[in-house]
Amino acid sequence: MSTATAAAASTSLSSSTRSRSSPSSRILATPRRSLPARPLSSSPSRFPLGPVSAMATPGEAASRKKLLIFDAEEDLAASLAEHTAGLSEKFAAERGAFAVVLSGGSLIKALRKLAEPPYLDAVDWSRWHVFWADERVVPKDHADSNYKLAMDGFLSKVPIPANQVYAMNDTLTAEGAAADYEARLYQLIKNGVVALSPVTGFPKFDLMLLGMGPDGHIASLFPGHPIVHENQKLVTYVEDSPKPPPKRITFTFPVINSSAHIALMVTGAGKAGAVHKTLSGKESSSDLLPVEMVEPQDGEMTWFTDKPAMSMLSSI
Repeated sequence: MSTATAAAASTSLSSSTRSRSSPSSRILATPRRSLPARPLSSSPSRFPLGPVSAMATPGEAASRKKLLIFDAEEDLAASLAEHTAGLSEKFAAERGAFAVVLSGGSLIKALRKLAEPPYLDAVDWSRWHVFWADERVVPKDHADSNYKLAMDGFLSKVPIPANQVYAMNDTLTAEGAAADYEARLYQLIKNGVVALSPVTGFPKFDLMLLGMGPDGHIASLFPGHPIVHENQKLVTYVEDSPKPPPKRITFTFPVINSSAHIALMVTGAGKAGAVHKTLSGKESSSDLLPVEMVEPQDGEMTWFTDKPAMSMLSSI
């Protein structure tokens, strides 16, 4: 077990946060209005998972969010690999499949340790089914493609069956690609590859790995854009993204928030403003950033962060 999960202390996160630290990281539990916490697994795991924080008193909702703060990127990557491998083992045993969602950016580099011992040989890669939270409407070999980024940096280094990697159809328009990806999801739900949340009625991915932009966007859900309010579709599209390239497809918030586990990686001083707004406890429903709208309805969420990203939160 990593230092982050074995030695970190847990406490409640509020506007007057208190914490205890370990040499490489700290762990804080964030308040959550949710279902009671439950054990992640009833059987021993080769990849132990960190404790799920449950700080609520009887009759109150339990905390379903954790915040991990790392001193070094190397420690973050090690903890993220352990977390992912543990969930892979859990869901492969329980469901016979591990449905994991990737996004772009620096997240892919942070997954590199999964392609190294002990995980490379120990993880049952045949159970993995890989999806994308969002994709740019460009050819798969284009420099802007999230598929290319993930393939070059991670997927080409692990033995996941090729037919279990679900890339966007890059021969279609943005609207067509979104509809096609949604249709494929419905089929995979029918086949049992992707679970269905009994709470929300939307797909319940086992693990959704997300990053966050400096403006607080996640996937291709940008601040102020109308699609952040989409609540019927599984996949939608944009043709006017404020960040190039302009045409993209993306999972909607009902899908993101139905995940069993969300791992949100947020690092660097450039993210500090959005982190402060999200975690300071001063949010207003009238100006929520997309990252503030990540609220698991039937699952758990872990923030993987570093000190620069948390630098505007002096109480942490």
